[in-house]
Amino acid sequence: LEYRMSAYQYNLRPIFGGFVTDEGALYGYAGVNWDIELLPKQLFLIPNFAVGAYHKGDGKDLGGAIEFRSGVELAYQFENNHQLGVAVNHLSNASLYDKNPGVETVMVTY
Repeated sequence: LEYRMSAYQYNLRPIFGGFVTDEGALYGYAGVNWDIELLPKQLFLIPNFAVGAYHKGDGKDLGGAIEFRSGVELAYQFENNHQLGVAVNHLSNASLYDKNPGVETVMVTY
């Protein structure tokens, strides 16, 4: 689940979100999206960066509590301003800890 605030200067958009897995892993984060119009009011490239806290539960050990998310999304905007897209993200601790396996996600966004 992710909440995207209204864009401000340079089309930067604050984001807040989190996820829960079926194995009890939790990740909450805050960051920023950058909305780049490829086609005016139709097609957007959206790089993103966030930092958050991770709890592995019975899931994958990502090395520690502080994890960074970076990625990119390609989204189509309909006439009603709703967007449908696909996003690819990488989650890792940027070698803050001895262990840094990272994980990738692919998501459909609406």
